[in-house]
Amino acid sequence: MASNIGIMDSAYFVGRNEILTWINNRLQLNLSRIEEAASGAVQCQMMDMTYPGVVPMHKVNFDAKTEYDMIQNYKILQEVFNKLKIEKPLEVNRLVKGRPLDNLEFLQWLKRYCDSVNGGIMNENYNPVERRCKGGKERYAKGSQKIPKSLQANNSGPKQGKTYAGAGGANYEGEVLALSKEITDLKVSVDLLEKERDFYFGKLRDIEILCQTSGLESIPMSVAIKKILYAADAKESALAKAQEYLLSVKEDEIEAGAGAGAGAGPEAETDP
Repeated sequence: MASNIGIMDSAYFVGRNEILTWINNRLQLNLSRIEEAASGAVQCQMMDMTYPGVVPMHKVNFDAKTEYDMIQNYKILQEVFNKLKIEKPLEVNRLVKGRPLDNLEFLQWLKRYCDSVNGGIMNENYNPVERRCKGGKERYAKGSQKIPKSLQANNSGPKQGKTYAGAGGANYEGEVLALSKEITDLKVSVDLLEKERDFYFGKLRDIEILCQTSGLESIPMSVAIKKILYAADAKESALAKAQEYLLSVKEDEIEAGAGAGAGAGPEAETDP
């Protein structure tokens, strides 16, 4: 099972578009951004699809908007993990903030896990829409779109004319242009970051292959490098452990050399 996969696993290099396509196809949703899955409801239903009936869908809130409601969904997910003995920590406080990277990493893990259970084959007998109806309101009904509160406020007053008049209209258009430019800049930044990520991943993969080369995989430096590459704890640097390992090997070599020298002493003192 993929309950504990390393940070260098290929699962963490699946793009957000592939993840969104996977979610939308499986659950008949229409998500356009990773952070739309921050409520935990999507994750609960993915587990329900993988293990039909294991999730109490009537408790899952698909309309969760507050952190409190989202946390309740993650509590349900944690109970499911406990029931299935899945050792995967849920960093709820980070996930409910809706930050794309945190949610992307968790969804990447979730896809890998679900694929490891059913081989990536869809359960065609599972009706995601029907199962969602047993939970809260469908926040992600196919074709629906979440309307920002700011737009709701604008539409709650008297009906507008065909165009915005005067300075108000100009300001509104200016804001739209500014936001469009910001979105474009963000997309460019994301593309650059993804290219940089792929570049460094390629370097790390080359190092990994080199350390696995026959005849080199057991030398101390290769072992130390693999300790860094395969470290499971992303919060703590593995460099200190790798250095400690190399020092212990060095000390062992010195002791072995000293022992060999002491053993040769008496023979060297014997007269021919």
